[in-house]
This record gives sequence, C-alpha cells and structure tokens, in this order.
Amino acid sequence: MKQRFYFDTSVFGGVFDKEFEEETLQLFERVKLGKVICIYSDLTESELQKAPENVRNFFKKLPVEFKEKVIVNEEIISLATSYIEEKVVGETSFDDCLHIATATINKVDILVSWNFKHIVNIYRIRGYNSINMKMNYAPIEIRSPKEIIEYED
Repeated sequence: MKQRFYFDTSVFGGVFDKEFEEETLQLFERVKLGKVICIYSDLTESELQKAPENVRNFFKKLPVEFKEKVIVNEEIISLATSYIEEKVVGETSFDDCLHIATATINKVDILVSWNFKHIVNIYRIRGYNSINMKMNYAPIEIRSPKEIIEYED
C-alpha cells in the first residue's frame, strides 16, 4: 500500500534551497516512483501561486497519478481554529494550522514540512495532537523530509 504524505508548501520550496535540496529531492523521487502519494490542498496551491516560478513548475511536473488534491472545508477550519484558541501557536500561524488540520482530517500517514518553528517542532506537535485527541481525531505524524529519508528502508 502506498503511503499518503501531506506536503506543505515549504517542501516544494526546499527543492531549490541549498540547505534542504538533497533530502527534498530524495523524497520527491519516492513520489515520482509511485512509492508515496503527494497529498496537497487548495491552500498549498494558493501559496504556490506566490512562490518563484521554478517552484511552481516543479510542482506542476510531478506525475498527476501520484498527486491527490484535498479541499479545506469548514471541519478543517474549525479544527485549525481550535489549535489557535488552545494557543498551540499564535494567530499569525493560522495557515500552518490549516495544513495540520487538513492532514489530520484527511488521515494522511505523515505531514511533511521544513517549518521547524510552527510545524515540525516537538512542543507544537504535542499541542496539535492533544487537541486532535480531545476532539476525537487521530494523532498526526509530522516529520521533515530529512527525518523520512534518514530512516528509509
């Protein structure tokens, strides 16, 4: 069974960032080989519209058969709002919360991000998962591409 990874926008940008390029490209190679389904949202698409052209083009060239688009809806907005209300992060991080809520509600295997301040952060992850469990959602796995690639079999 193919794993379903939700990619936030930072991962697409990581392809063209010297610090993150190697692990990001290795992860996307798994997508291109059909080992991983790249889950993304309409929020990701919106954020990518503001990204440099090379990032947008990279996203567009990913094989369609290994991408799955999900839509931010009221349930997702409600869960994301709970993260803010419970002060897991501040209000300025609402879009980050939308990514996490989208991945949670769509039951992905892992949310992948390079955002260490608001997303791939053990204290934030515990906060998100505390809210998820309180609201009867499953906990979410959140990892950087580096963590995923390091433990690849």
